[in-house]
Amino acid sequence: MNQRYNTIIIGGGHAGVEAALAAARMGVKTLMVTFYADTIGQMSCNPAIGGVGKGQLVKEIDALGGEMGLAADRSAIQFRQLNTSKGQAVRSSRCQSDRKQYKLYIQGVVSKQENLTVLEDKVSDLLVKGGQVLGVKTEKGLTIDCQNVVITTGTFLRGRIHIGREITQGGRIGEPNSISLADSIEALGFEVLLFKTGTPPRLDGKTIDFSKCIPQYSDNLPIPFSFRTTEIPSDQKLLPCHITHTNEKTHQIIQDNMDLSPMYSGQMSATGVRYCPSIEDKLKKFGDKLQHNIFLEPEGLDTDEYYPNGISTGLPLDVQEQFVRSVKGLENVVIVRPGYSIEHGVIPPTELTPYLETKKVKGLFLAGQINGTTGYEEAGAQGLMAGINAALQVQNKEPFVLGRNESYIGVLIDDLTTKGTEEPYRMFTSRVEYRLIVREDNADNRLSHYGHQFGLLSDEEFARVQKKYEVISEEIQHLRETRVYPGEAIDSELRKRNSAPLKQPTLLSDLLKRPEVDYQLIAPFDGDLKKYPKVMIDQVEYEIKYEGFIARQKKDVARFRHIENIKIPANINYDEVPSLSIEIRQKLKRFTPLNLGQANRISGVTPAAISILMVYLKKFLTNSRSSLLRG
Repeated sequence: MNQRYNTIIIGGGHAGVEAALAAARMGVKTLMVTFYADTIGQMSCNPAIGGVGKGQLVKEIDALGGEMGLAADRSAIQFRQLNTSKGQAVRSSRCQSDRKQYKLYIQGVVSKQENLTVLEDKVSDLLVKGGQVLGVKTEKGLTIDCQNVVITTGTFLRGRIHIGREITQGGRIGEPNSISLADSIEALGFEVLLFKTGTPPRLDGKTIDFSKCIPQYSDNLPIPFSFRTTEIPSDQKLLPCHITHTNEKTHQIIQDNMDLSPMYSGQMSATGVRYCPSIEDKLKKFGDKLQHNIFLEPEGLDTDEYYPNGISTGLPLDVQEQFVRSVKGLENVVIVRPGYSIEHGVIPPTELTPYLETKKVKGLFLAGQINGTTGYEEAGAQGLMAGINAALQVQNKEPFVLGRNESYIGVLIDDLTTKGTEEPYRMFTSRVEYRLIVREDNADNRLSHYGHQFGLLSDEEFARVQKKYEVISEEIQHLRETRVYPGEAIDSELRKRNSAPLKQPTLLSDLLKRPEVDYQLIAPFDGDLKKYPKVMIDQVEYEIKYEGFIARQKKDVARFRHIENIKIPANINYDEVPSLSIEIRQKLKRFTPLNLGQANRISGVTPAAISILMVYLKKFLTNSRSSLLRG
């Protein structure tokens, strides 16, 4: 290993994979350092991709040229669209994956990728001089030079596994953790916090009585995650999940043993996941609930293992066996592997710029759970952005930052870097202000030009997206120009939908705006009938039905965009800005926002303070120009 690499990726999880593939595909000589090559792409927790707010992230990763969506489509054993009754703006895709097939697909892509080398080793130290990364040292004694480093350690940074009172050093059950790297990061002046997550026990499906559970089947017409997946093959085998639930006996067993839970015995003080709590947390926080759902999710086609989503726990194995067997359908179940709680190191994400480089050390990027997030999708999104920016830095190009108005990824990273997080961060649709225009279905339209620009999407792939949206635009315009006339045929269909009959010639677009009318109803009355895929029909419907709301949201974006464009100079002295409170000065110094938009989103920075800053910056820039002219 005497060679010099441009970029080194530490870790082979979801963030590490996206970072490494992005950098390598952009022509940067990349090294991925991971403990074991055969765990690259491992799904450490539940075997699923997507979910509410998370499906949008996967679609955006795909639109930018990432791999997660393709991997999900190839390995899926169930597809479901969530929130279908709530409108397109919050619909999210989710799939159940074959855990083994997902990992093998990712490993196959990584192994074939040009400019990417995989090294089985552990990074023990970061080499930094003058605030600049120069390389890394490994546990096997290697010194490897590079221009920048992306750390994607997941739960391995100071990871400790808790099963009851038993504590094991490790980042995943049966695998080591990374202590020396955490020490090296701390020595650079970073604070290393501890966050907690967990996983449920794995169950032997042969010992589950599914007849006592409620089946949950795949959608009849699966919608792929990737716009590059033309269709899901009809012979791709899809499996049902099953739903059961806890009961009073389950709760009593857990309550009686709460003192053995690492979180409640005082053994762990790390901050846990509010939105994906352990079963112990659920009973503490929702004591009035008589039952909690358990989703029995198959782990793959060639295994009998099931993942009981909803009962993550750190209780001792014997207690896990007791409470699991109190559940309907699980009376005789065999636990294959116990559930456990895990605490791991986190660097406060406010230490990062919006392009995920640390403010203290140039060339050091962080992505994934090390930034305080939870979930494969959040990790993959950060990894992709960090990989792109690491490559751009090597190429001496400007960093790439997505705005809140154009992506869920932009919201995710902006939230982390301007607000920070005091608990594991999970993406939700409710975090996104502009979700009418930032939707799952139009991610390729919003972001694929960036993927093409960076060389992550081919000319052919990008041309296909452009053609798709040309057709959608043409059809929307056609409906806005074409009228349907009153008559028994159309009126009969409208009456069936409890919709008023036509009294005069009506534009098809106006008819489609009626809540009870859809594209399928008007299509037979369009003289220029065309057949489009459902995903395209859905977009045509949405753009027409909600065009007033969409237009208003676009005006909101335009109104706030101007403060995003007002840059804050790196050499600004906040102590010289008059009328700012001491507290606001301290926050601005700590977060070092790049523009007024970021400053505006820092908790506690008031609108009045933004106005003061705006006036000061105008004077600051005027004086700076005058000084340059005099010089």
